[in-house]
Amino acid sequence: MGSRPGKRHSYLIILLLIFTLFTTPFASAEPASERQKELETLLYQDCGSCHGMTLRGGLGPSLLPEALARYNLDAITGIILHGVPGTAMPPWSDLLTEDDAAWLADHLLSVKPASP
Repeated sequence: MGSRPGKRHSYLIILLLIFTLFTTPFASAEPASERQKELETLLYQDCGSCHGMTLRGGLGPSLLPEALARYNLDAITGIILHGVPGTAMPPWSDLLTEDDAAWLADHLLSVKPASP
């Protein structure tokens, strides 16, 4: 009993789709460049209102890379999303997606803020 050509063709298409699914890189979760500009503005204006406009500290601690070195990307993302209970650091999860918060965390760990 041989399989019909149409049925074999269907199996090949399914296998090709599965292969493509597992070998094609997924789209980056990084926010689009326009959103990145919005996030950077939020960082220096909204976060800067407590952490200083150059993020060197104010009412809140410094957000310079050396001050954050003890935290990993996931920890900083979590702090941005969920805040720090018992402090003035609010949760931003109502306004930011996890991808937004991860981008901000990565930005904080890698980019030097503007000069004072």
